[in-house]
Amino acid sequence: MDDTICDFKAAWHDRRKLKSRAKFPQSKEGFFLDLQPIDGAIDAVNQLRQHYDVYILTAPSYKNPHCYTEKRLWIEQYFDLEFTQRLIICAHKNLLLGDYLIDDNITGKGQEGFTGKLINYGSGSFQSWECVLNELLP
Repeated sequence: MDDTICDFKAAWHDRRKLKSRAKFPQSKEGFFLDLQPIDGAIDAVNQLRQHYDVYILTAPSYKNPHCYTEKRLWIEQYFDLEFTQRLIICAHKNLLLGDYLIDDNITGKGQEGFTGKLINYGSGSFQSWECVLNELLP
């Protein structure tokens, strides 16, 4: 979710500028709810939903207990209530099964142990959601 469909890094840097002493700006209430979608992400995920059994797998911020609720509310705000039932919050992405994992990192939260294909969003052949769609859609 973070830095794949919503812009975590930009919000983190913006909050650091406002409160330069904040070591963990993501620990503040409202941080995750206020994240902006990445260009093309909402449309791309909706297109994928028409062809695949799509789930949102996101790691929690252990420094912000509000992230669990805020991520769920974010999904409802930008998608729909039904899609919130497909939100999985887990710090160990290798525990989940699937054909594809679209993630901005290849390690750190168990991505390296995921048994399906890892699509490293934002790097290499997958610089944008358009590139991801070109790979996954007929």
